[in-house]
Amino acid sequence: MPESNMTEPAPERERRSPALWAVRYGIGGAMVIGGIVTLAINPGGFGVDGFAMAVGSGLSVLMINALYRLGVSGDEERARHEDAWRYFEQHGEWPADPPPRERQWTLPAGAVTFEAEQAEQAARAEAAGAEAR
Repeated sequence: MPESNMTEPAPERERRSPALWAVRYGIGGAMVIGGIVTLAINPGGFGVDGFAMAVGSGLSVLMINALYRLGVSGDEERARHEDAWRYFEQHGEWPADPPPRERQWTLPAGAVTFEAEQAEQAARAEAAGAEAR
């Protein structure tokens, strides 16, 4: 099992080529634009049918791409989680946990805590003892 050092910064995502972007988003975008052009050229009859067909299929291509990218991102997240577990097994702490904060209480107006009540009773006893002298 290779050792994982979670303190190192994650490598930057590899750059995607313009051709990949053109295939990934250009085909669906070109189909949507083609449907709009078809509707502009022939606003009645076959123009409406061509618009619906081209825009529907173009949006479908874009949606399939988005769903695929969403599915692939789960694999990357799973790999990061497995690396975090390896780090946890070696060091006994989760790598991304923030340091614990101290708890801060906010009491409603007029609420009396035990410590405040004890301090008030001690002040009364001291005042009564000062009057008795």
